[in-house]
Amino acid sequence: MRILSGIQPSGTIHIGNYFGMIKKMVEAQNDGELFAFIASYHALTSVKDKEILEKNIFEAAVNFLALGMDPEKSTFWVQSDVKEVLELYWILSNHTSMGLLERAHSYKDKTARGIQANHGLFSYPVLMAADILLYDSNIVPVGKDQIQHVEITRDIATSFNHTYGDILVLPESKVDEEVATVPGTDGAKMSKSYGNTIDMFGSKKGVKKQVMGIVTDSKELDEAKDYTTCNVYKLCELFMSEDELKQLQQRYATPGEGYGHFKLSLLEKINEHFEPYTKRREHLLNNPKEVKEILDFGASNNHVVTLQGNSTLGAPTSPSGGQAGAVTINQDGTGSRTLAYSGGWSFAGGTAPTLTTTASGSDLLIYYCSSSSVINASTILDVQSA
Repeated sequence: MRILSGIQPSGTIHIGNYFGMIKKMVEAQNDGELFAFIASYHALTSVKDKEILEKNIFEAAVNFLALGMDPEKSTFWVQSDVKEVLELYWILSNHTSMGLLERAHSYKDKTARGIQANHGLFSYPVLMAADILLYDSNIVPVGKDQIQHVEITRDIATSFNHTYGDILVLPESKVDEEVATVPGTDGAKMSKSYGNTIDMFGSKKGVKKQVMGIVTDSKELDEAKDYTTCNVYKLCELFMSEDELKQLQQRYATPGEGYGHFKLSLLEKINEHFEPYTKRREHLLNNPKEVKEILDFGASNNHVVTLQGNSTLGAPTSPSGGQAGAVTINQDGTGSRTLAYSGGWSFAGGTAPTLTTTASGSDLLIYYCSSSSVINASTILDVQSA
């Protein structure tokens, strides 16, 4: 099962982004074959400055890698490094009616908010369809406001397949009904547009200022306080265990502490939770070459597959003569998973090699396409032990 997610390179990220989307994306690496890209072309609808966009792309890559995006478990790349997506975008445009795009909610919403109407904004759903369809995506996790885009993708793919045959995979949207709505410092949904965020990787002084600015009622030190309506407590629920929350509830019920004390407890938990990610992020910021190599690997014809059951490996996307690449095949924590091959794979002697059976073991498959239908492959077994 291939899962596709797009990441907007929007600069600074906050804890609402983390609990609302990033954490679930990282966890999805264990649920299937995750393809995740930084949506650099999509970002052009709002960012025109080259230097700002490049900075945002780099920071997005650093942030997601620091937070657990693992190139050994997923394929992670920058959208604009795979030019074929624009080719498919144009082809799909010829299977997209004007009426379909005119009914798109996102275009109407963005222009209503004052974003300048242009072709890029209008045809945004077609580029999103190309992103999804180019990689034979099965599942696309989306918020409720993005369901229509997946439906548009299915309509476009159906039209294409009707003309050319059953080529494109029709994706399914996956809406997580339990996506965390993280309250901001004013109690409303945490959002940059509301100016109520708590940054994940801000300076310690800046994050402390944001936390200490959380809106509360005006009860005095010698009064008991109601944790059920408190914005500080709602944020503590994201970081504290059940036992810690019970202790905090008792502190609310006992006169003698003010909201400032509770805010400092929250600040301590935030710093503690993100400290390992902060160290990893600092390393990546100081090693941009390492970040580029990871993104270049994801954009190449190299892929990572983690076997969580007996599986079948299909052909590379749009194989063509002369195309070459590699596939890292990882066993999950159980091991002994088998892999069959379909779609033109050819091995020396006519028999595919037996994979390493060790739990969490890895094999490397090297391939060369002698034509669009013949994929010659060899396997380097047990690369972790080599």
